[in-house]
Amino acid sequence: MLISHSVDGDTLRVTLHPSVDVNTRAAAAVEIETLVHTHTPRRVTVQVPTGEPTPATLSVVVRAHRMCKSLGIPLSLTGATTAAQRLFATNTA
Repeated sequence: MLISHSVDGDTLRVTLHPSVDVNTRAAAAVEIETLVHTHTPRRVTVQVPTGEPTPATLSVVVRAHRMCKSLGIPLSLTGATTAAQRLFATNTA
């Protein structure tokens, strides 16, 4: 399992599991895109595994952010270290 999710009101909460790697990152991003189109949330929150997220995990989050931005849906990142938050902010500005 690459991701799990829940819907809380108008927020889609996605959890990326540690099993996301370079071979599965595209599938994880497609799963998130499908969830967004299915649930049409007003906002999306992505929880990453504790510790430093892998480049594959950050790739999934950045791709999901671009997709959400194109739909006018804000995406926030939780569970990441301060350094990972800065990297996310830099790559999604």
